[in-house]
Amino acid sequence: MDQPENLWKIYFCSMQTGYELLLPEGFLNYFEVVEVDTLEKVIILHLDEKVLSSEENKDNQFISKGFYPPTDIHDFPLRGKSLILRVRRRWQNKLSGNPYMRDWSVIAGGTHLTAEFAAFLKALS
Repeated sequence: MDQPENLWKIYFCSMQTGYELLLPEGFLNYFEVVEVDTLEKVIILHLDEKVLSSEENKDNQFISKGFYPPTDIHDFPLRGKSLILRVRRRWQNKLSGNPYMRDWSVIAGGTHLTAEFAAFLKALS
Protein backbone atom coordinates (compact mmCIF):
# COMPACT_ATOMS: atom_id res chain seq x y z
CA MET A 1 0.00 0.00 0.00
CA ASP A 2 1.27 3.49 -0.88
CA GLN A 3 2.48 5.63 2.00
CA PRO A 4 0.89 9.11 2.41
CA GLU A 5 4.10 10.84 1.30
CA ASN A 6 4.19 8.74 -1.89
CA LEU A 7 0.56 9.62 -2.62
CA TRP A 8 1.39 13.30 -2.16
CA LYS A 9 4.30 12.99 -4.62
CA ILE A 10 2.02 11.32 -7.19
CA TYR A 11 -0.66 13.99 -6.69
CA PHE A 12 1.86 16.85 -6.90
CA CYS A 13 3.48 15.39 -10.02
CA SER A 14 0.15 15.07 -11.83
CA MET A 15 -0.90 18.61 -10.81
CA GLN A 16 2.46 19.99 -11.96
CA THR A 17 2.12 18.22 -15.32
CA GLY A 18 -1.41 19.57 -15.71
CA TYR A 19 -0.26 23.12 -15.05
CA GLU A 20 2.64 22.70 -17.50
CA LEU A 21 0.11 21.84 -20.22
CA LEU A 22 -2.06 24.81 -19.31
CA LEU A 23 0.47 27.61 -18.78
CA PRO A 24 2.80 29.29 -21.27
CA GLU A 25 5.97 27.31 -21.89
CA GLY A 26 8.58 27.78 -19.18
CA PHE A 27 6.24 29.69 -16.87
CA LEU A 28 6.62 27.17 -14.05
CA ASN A 29 10.39 27.70 -14.14
CA TYR A 30 9.77 31.04 -12.42
CA PHE A 31 6.37 30.76 -10.73
CA GLU A 32 4.44 28.24 -8.68
CA VAL A 33 0.67 27.87 -8.54
CA VAL A 34 -0.48 28.69 -5.01
CA GLU A 35 -4.25 28.96 -5.46
CA VAL A 36 -6.98 28.50 -8.07
CA ASP A 37 -10.28 30.39 -8.03
CA THR A 38 -13.03 29.04 -10.29
CA LEU A 39 -15.79 31.61 -10.64
CA GLU A 40 -18.85 31.72 -12.89
CA LYS A 41 -17.10 33.32 -15.88
CA VAL A 42 -13.43 33.29 -14.98
CA ILE A 43 -10.67 31.03 -13.69
CA ILE A 44 -7.90 32.77 -11.78
CA LEU A 45 -4.58 30.99 -11.28
CA HIS A 46 -2.61 32.67 -8.50
CA LEU A 47 1.13 32.32 -9.08
CA ASP A 48 3.95 33.42 -6.79
CA GLU A 49 7.48 33.98 -8.02
CA LYS A 50 9.85 31.23 -6.92
CA VAL A 51 13.02 31.70 -4.93
CA LEU A 52 15.98 32.77 -7.07
CA SER A 53 18.52 30.09 -7.87
CA SER A 54 22.02 30.49 -6.47
CA GLU A 55 23.18 31.18 -10.05
CA GLU A 56 20.64 34.01 -10.51
CA ASN A 57 21.60 35.60 -7.19
CA LYS A 58 25.29 34.67 -7.17
CA ASP A 59 26.36 38.21 -6.19
CA ASN A 60 23.65 38.42 -3.53
CA GLN A 61 22.32 41.55 -5.23
CA PHE A 62 18.60 40.76 -4.89
CA ILE A 63 16.41 40.83 -1.81
CA SER A 64 12.82 39.97 -1.06
CA LYS A 65 10.72 42.06 1.30
CA GLY A 66 7.48 40.30 0.49
CA PHE A 67 5.50 40.40 -2.73
CA TYR A 68 4.70 43.30 -5.03
CA PRO A 69 1.00 43.85 -5.83
CA PRO A 70 -0.23 41.17 -8.25
CA THR A 71 -0.39 41.66 -12.00
CA ASP A 72 -3.13 40.03 -14.07
CA ILE A 73 -2.19 38.43 -17.39
CA HIS A 74 -4.98 37.21 -19.66
CA ASP A 75 -4.45 33.92 -21.47
CA PHE A 76 -6.51 31.68 -23.76
CA PRO A 77 -10.02 31.00 -22.40
CA LEU A 78 -10.49 27.62 -20.75
CA ARG A 79 -13.74 25.64 -20.79
CA GLY A 80 -15.69 28.74 -21.85
CA LYS A 81 -14.23 30.87 -19.05
CA SER A 82 -11.69 33.67 -19.13
CA LEU A 83 -8.31 32.59 -17.78
CA ILE A 84 -6.34 35.05 -15.69
CA LEU A 85 -2.81 34.39 -14.49
CA ARG A 86 -2.44 36.53 -11.36
CA VAL A 87 1.30 36.75 -10.72
CA ARG A 88 3.14 38.17 -7.75
CA ARG A 89 6.81 39.06 -8.03
CA ARG A 90 9.06 39.35 -5.02
CA TRP A 91 12.64 40.29 -5.92
CA GLN A 92 14.23 43.72 -5.70
CA ASN A 93 17.68 44.93 -6.74
CA LYS A 94 19.49 46.07 -3.58
CA LEU A 95 21.34 48.90 -5.33
CA SER A 96 18.65 50.42 -7.55
CA GLY A 97 15.57 49.45 -5.53
CA ASN A 98 13.90 48.38 -8.80
CA PRO A 99 12.00 45.11 -9.14
CA TYR A 100 14.06 42.31 -10.64
CA MET A 101 12.50 41.13 -13.89
CA ARG A 102 13.68 37.80 -15.17
CA ASP A 103 14.29 37.64 -18.90
CA TRP A 104 11.12 35.98 -20.21
CA SER A 105 8.84 37.02 -23.02
CA VAL A 106 5.48 35.69 -21.88
CA ILE A 107 3.64 39.02 -22.07
CA ALA A 108 3.02 40.79 -25.39
CA GLY A 109 4.52 44.29 -25.32
CA GLY A 110 2.14 47.01 -24.15
CA THR A 111 -0.58 44.54 -23.11
CA HIS A 112 -1.70 42.33 -20.26
CA LEU A 113 -2.02 39.36 -22.63
CA THR A 114 0.23 36.37 -23.06
CA ALA A 115 2.24 36.67 -26.27
CA GLU A 116 0.54 33.57 -27.72
CA PHE A 117 -2.96 34.87 -26.94
CA ALA A 118 -2.15 38.33 -28.35
CA ALA A 119 -0.84 36.75 -31.58
CA PHE A 120 -4.01 34.67 -31.84
CA LEU A 121 -6.25 37.72 -31.39
CA LYS A 122 -4.18 39.71 -33.89
CA ALA A 123 -4.59 36.94 -36.47
CA LEU A 124 -8.38 37.14 -36.03
CA SER A 125 -8.53 40.85 -36.82
